[in-house]
Amino acid sequence: MVLRFYRFGAPLRCLVLAMTFLAIFGAIRFAAAQTRPANPDSALQSILEQLEGTPLALENAVQQGLKSAAPLREAEAAYLAARGAVRREKGAFDPELFLSFDYFDDELPSASFFAGAAVLLTQESISRAGLRWSLPIGTEVEAAVNSTRLKTNSRFAFLNPQYNAFGSLSLRQPLLRGFAASARKQLTSAERELEAAKARYDQAVLGIRAEVESDYWDLYAAERDYAVQKLTRDRAAEFLRETELRARTGLIGPNQVANARTFLAEQELLLLNREEGLDRLSDRLAALIGMRPESGKPRFIAIDDPPADFPLEPVEILVQYALENNYDLAASKQQIESVRSLANAARWEALPSVDVVGSLGGSGLSGTAQDVIFNDDTLRTGVSGGMGEAVSQAVSRDYPNWSVGVEVSIPIGLRSGLGEKERLKAEVVRAEQRYIDQARTLEEEVRSTYRELYNGRRRLEAAREGVDAAQEQVRIGLIEFSNGRSTAFELVRLGEDFALAQQRYSQALVRTAKAAATLRQLTSGGYPALPQN
Repeated sequence: MVLRFYRFGAPLRCLVLAMTFLAIFGAIRFAAAQTRPANPDSALQSILEQLEGTPLALENAVQQGLKSAAPLREAEAAYLAARGAVRREKGAFDPELFLSFDYFDDELPSASFFAGAAVLLTQESISRAGLRWSLPIGTEVEAAVNSTRLKTNSRFAFLNPQYNAFGSLSLRQPLLRGFAASARKQLTSAERELEAAKARYDQAVLGIRAEVESDYWDLYAAERDYAVQKLTRDRAAEFLRETELRARTGLIGPNQVANARTFLAEQELLLLNREEGLDRLSDRLAALIGMRPESGKPRFIAIDDPPADFPLEPVEILVQYALENNYDLAASKQQIESVRSLANAARWEALPSVDVVGSLGGSGLSGTAQDVIFNDDTLRTGVSGGMGEAVSQAVSRDYPNWSVGVEVSIPIGLRSGLGEKERLKAEVVRAEQRYIDQARTLEEEVRSTYRELYNGRRRLEAAREGVDAAQEQVRIGLIEFSNGRSTAFELVRLGEDFALAQQRYSQALVRTAKAAATLRQLTSGGYPALPQN
């Protein structure tokens, strides 16, 4: 009897596995038929529908990401900072009003008869007002009116208080500083940086869309991986129940139960890993878009299916379009122009400084006339009036003056200017080489992504054929088993192959969809509808 038990144990185990697999496979096929029979994933649909979580559409995820993604907000802040820098540099050429006022009260002992007092008391108010203006060609213009009011106890003061005014229009024009190249260097550099920041922001928008879409399809694939693993786990649990039942009836030995428990434990661990991976991808997507699942829901659930087909242009057209329109590449080009503007100014600033300076002005004098007694004579000035009179004389140039001159400054050795010129020239070369490297990398990525997208069609077709072939293998296996030409273990293996074929099909869909998202990012939104020349 012992020999018979172990002799017929293997066929009985095969029968148990076969019955288990037939029941599960039949349930799966029935569930698939009730949902979407045309979809290769339909065998897993019943498990996916029971997956707990907050449903999330792809477009909703993208819009939420554009609204809340931290990298995009950072790129926006960089753009706003660059715009503020341009406004600041433009402000350097805005006219500037200035006004100053000083008051002095002095007591000065004197031993001179002509001081007019033994202790000379003076109260002086000095005011200055005007307008300064730096022009984009380097010209510095200043128009100012200076006035003083002097009150003293000197008996020799003909005017007390005395008002003096001086008006001037002065300018300074550098001759060897490159005019606009040097004067506007910071503004030109800031304008190029602004354009670069705008391009980086536009690319960041596309980058967030592509990243959200990529994470969304990763979540899609993880859900199906989880469903495949749960299907395997459920089959292992059913297998354990059957082996325990057979063991209680004495049809199989305890070693078979131990094997079934080991198999189930392994599948449970794998299922936990799949679930953790699914939750991790959901958390990553939630962190990117700045939104969590609904209260009480453990994760997001992808409800959209990736497209199965994508239009393709010739790769050379895609490469050319990317090189001409990629925002990151455009930002690097503006970075080159920014550094080049500073380098062009440095060529002029390395030369000696030669400035033409000149001014036009006028003076005015007024005050309250005082009698001055000198010896036996009483003297009185003919000047009189208030502060307004003195200022009017200065502005009207009743007493004109002018000046013109040249100021030359020659640093010995010119090392500072020449060193800065060499540094900025090298910075231009560095920026150009970064641009070249970035363009080559972009071309490589476009070609690589194109190949992945191009092969995606055949990859999907192969995956579909794999699913069909796996289904056909199972059908044939069932027939062979019923005719005694196959074992239950072989049916289990065929069922696992069928599940893996479905998983590969989902992965092929996801891989193609992610490649399309990457290609849209590399072409800065040009793909799939490139403009026709």
